[in-house]
Amino acid sequence: MNAVDLMRASFDAAVAAADPLRIVAPHLPDQPHGRVLVVGAGKAGASMALAVERAWPDVSLEGVVITRYAHGAATQRIRVVEAGHPVPDTAGESAAQEILQRVSELQPDDLLLVLISGGGSSLLSLPVPAVSMTALKLVTSMLLASGAPIEEMNVVRKHLSRISGGRLAAAAAARGAQVVALIISDVTGDAPTDIASGPCAPDPTTYADAISVLSRWNVVAPDEVSTWLRRGASGEVPETPKSDDPLFARVENRVISTAHQSLQAAAEVFRSADIDAVLLGDTVTGEAREVAKVYAALVREIRARNHPFKVPVALISGGECTVTLPAGMTGRGGRCTEFLLSMAVELDGMRGVHALACDTDGIDGSEMNAGAWLSPESIASAAARGVNARDSMTNHDAYGFFQAADQLIVTGPTLTNVNDYRVVLMQ
Repeated sequence: MNAVDLMRASFDAAVAAADPLRIVAPHLPDQPHGRVLVVGAGKAGASMALAVERAWPDVSLEGVVITRYAHGAATQRIRVVEAGHPVPDTAGESAAQEILQRVSELQPDDLLLVLISGGGSSLLSLPVPAVSMTALKLVTSMLLASGAPIEEMNVVRKHLSRISGGRLAAAAAARGAQVVALIISDVTGDAPTDIASGPCAPDPTTYADAISVLSRWNVVAPDEVSTWLRRGASGEVPETPKSDDPLFARVENRVISTAHQSLQAAAEVFRSADIDAVLLGDTVTGEAREVAKVYAALVREIRARNHPFKVPVALISGGECTVTLPAGMTGRGGRCTEFLLSMAVELDGMRGVHALACDTDGIDGSEMNAGAWLSPESIASAAARGVNARDSMTNHDAYGFFQAADQLIVTGPTLTNVNDYRVVLMQ
C-alpha cells in the first residue's frame, strides 16, 4: 500500500471508530418501560438517533434531534431537523424551542435521552429573550473569525442560551424526569460541559467569564449581548446551574466516543504495515499554521538524526486548531488544509514525507472537502497550475492550493465528529 492509501486507510479507521451505528447501542441504559423522549443536537445527531431506533425497535420513542444541513438520516420515530452550522439560524432556533417545550412536558417516570455531538452549540441555539437571533449570529461570527478556541466560544454561548450550560437538564429535572446524555466528544479534554456547550452538564463558568472572553479576543458584541452579560455578572439574572445543584442527581452524562479512541484505531493501521505509530495527543490546539511549523521542526530533527523517533514512523494527532482571518478577508479552506499548506511551505518538498489532515465530520472549514493530503510534489504540482504556495498562505487560500495540486480529500458528511485527524508519515 502506498503512502497516500495508507494514510487514507488510517483516517477511515479513525472515523469508523466513532461511527454512531457501531458505538451507541452498547452505551444505552436499560430498556425503559415508560415514555422515552429523545432529543439532541450535533453533526452526529441524526445517525445517533437512527442507532437508538435500531437498538430499541420495540420501545415507544419520540423526539427531535437537530443536525447540520446535509447530515440527516432516514429515521422513523425520531424527527430530524437540519439547521445552520457554524453560524446558527432560525431553523435551529425553532427546533430548539420545540425541544425545550417538549422537555417541559415530561413526567416523573419519563426518560429523557439526549444525543450530543460536536456542532451542537450552534445547532441547539435558543437565545434568551433579551438577545435576538440576529445578535447571536453576529457575535458567533465574530468569535469564529477572532481565533478564539471552541471552549472559550462556548463560555459566551452558554450565557446567552436558554438551553445550554446545563439548562436542558435543569428543565427535565424540574419535572422529575431521569436524564441520560450520550456524548460523542469533539473537544480537547472530553469534558461534557465543553461538548456542544454542555446542555446537560454543570457549568463551571460565569457571566463574568463570558465578558472576559469577548474582551480577550477583541470582540465588540452587539449592545443587547453586552447588556445581558453585564446584567448576569451583576446578579440580576440567574447563573447557569453549577455542580452542587441537586438537579444533577437525576442526570448522567456518558462520553461514548473520543478523539483518543479514534487515534488508537488509526495507529493500528500503520502498525499492521510494520510502521511505528506515535500518538502526539488529541489535545493539539493553536493557530494551524504555527502548529505546522512545530511539526515541521520535529520532522527535520527525525530526518537529520533519526531522533526522537526512527523512520519509518507515523506521527498521529488530534485536537482542534484555529485560523484567525485578518479583517475583511474570508479565505478558502479550513484549519486542516491550512495546517498542511504551512507544512508544505516549511518542508519545501522534503523527500519521504507525506501528511494528511482531515476533519472527521467530513467538512473542513468553508468548502465541502474533509481535508487534503501532502506529498513532496505538492508545491510543484500546484505551481504547474499557476498557484504559488506562499501566496496561498498569505491569502488563507489553502483550499485553492490543494485543489490545484489535485490533493483534496472529499468524503461527504461522515455523520460523526471527533474533531481533526492529522498524520505525518515518514518513510
